[in-house]
Amino acid sequence: MLNRRRFLTHSCSLGVAGATLSSSLLQLGLARSVSAQTEDYRALVCILLAGGNDSYNMLVPRDNDQYEAYRDYRSDLALPKNQLLPLDGSADGGRRYGLHPGMAGLQSLFNGGDAAMLCNVGTLLEPWTGEPDRVPLGLYSHADQIQQWQTSVADQRMAQGWGGRIADILQGPNPANGISMNISLSGSNVFQSGNDTAEYSISAQGNGAPGLNNYDNGTPEGDFRKAMVDGLLAVNQPHILRKEYRQRLQTAVDAQQLFSAALGATPELSTPFSPSYFSQSLRQIARVMSAREALGVSRQTFFVLVGGWDHHDEVLVNQANMLPQISDGLVEFRNAMLELGLHDQVTTFTTSDFGRTLTSNGRGSDHGWGGHHIVMGGAVRGGFYGQYPELDPASPLDTGRGRYAPTTSVDEYFAELALWLGVSPSDLDSVLPNIANFYSPGAASAPMGFLL
Repeated sequence: MLNRRRFLTHSCSLGVAGATLSSSLLQLGLARSVSAQTEDYRALVCILLAGGNDSYNMLVPRDNDQYEAYRDYRSDLALPKNQLLPLDGSADGGRRYGLHPGMAGLQSLFNGGDAAMLCNVGTLLEPWTGEPDRVPLGLYSHADQIQQWQTSVADQRMAQGWGGRIADILQGPNPANGISMNISLSGSNVFQSGNDTAEYSISAQGNGAPGLNNYDNGTPEGDFRKAMVDGLLAVNQPHILRKEYRQRLQTAVDAQQLFSAALGATPELSTPFSPSYFSQSLRQIARVMSAREALGVSRQTFFVLVGGWDHHDEVLVNQANMLPQISDGLVEFRNAMLELGLHDQVTTFTTSDFGRTLTSNGRGSDHGWGGHHIVMGGAVRGGFYGQYPELDPASPLDTGRGRYAPTTSVDEYFAELALWLGVSPSDLDSVLPNIANFYSPGAASAPMGFLL
């Protein structure tokens, strides 16, 4: 029997992609005819460190006074100063910083100008003035904050993300070849969900888009199942719901075959990737980018969720295992972009639910607010952006236990990325409804300045 769950899953998750395709081979040929559209190709890769990354142990001050304040705050969570990996340059009046000792790869990217560090970014309703009643909805809550980082709307709960709203504008309801410009390696997500569009969900294995079990797999059983399914799909259904279901399932089957054929035709990457889930996801993203002409796309977003960052205990041990995987994966992905000639056309960035408390709970750190993030790509201006707060319990930014209010909003962060991808200034408030509280879309200067 057909696996019912896979049958239903693919009819829904793939079927919303677009209009029914009549022939995969025909569509591949049509895609090549519009390959000129991909000469201006650009893509965003969103990495969600789900759970709340303790980024004050990812980016650490190295100046004597600030390191001592960091050490006093963190107590048993403090990293030894002599183990920090120095970053070139300075920020905030000459302050110097270092990376977690497990992130030598990121150190090389930053010091080589291919990465930037964004300091103290978080969800805000308006620039922080110290008013405790003017804070985001559900502050310190995983469910609310992880959603707000994906929607860029801090005062209400919604199901549409800013990546989905970008696709509504740049792609519209009928994506090229029936496959969304938003590709997820981590299933359904808020970030890529729009009013008219949804993500196309793939896996890191094989050619990315598994089809119906044993459908058209070159075996007698596969031929039988293909004939059975195709026969069902050929029936003209009079009932409106059955008709819609048939159309969506047909779209799903056609889109899966098109996508798998496109990836199957791409040459193997020579860039080596580590076996971790994160690295293999980035490898698959690079493969999809190499098939951009066959897929007929000029703009794409990608989404990867890496979970397990809610370190209420064993912060030091867990980060020593996890941060090197992020660092190594970023270097590998940068190398793959160089191999594909896309280094200047792809920008990779991190998000997370929130930062964490600088103070220790005796075993780890608890939910915080502002945190530090990584942006990487050939279009990135290296250096430090935003404001790394002066570490002082008397600071007006410290809302308690070393929970620092953000000095840069997610709206400013995402506005820079959206404009670079091709959203016009006049459409920016449609993508980021609260952007006017932090930045004027018609301004001559960039929201933050970290992208060329």
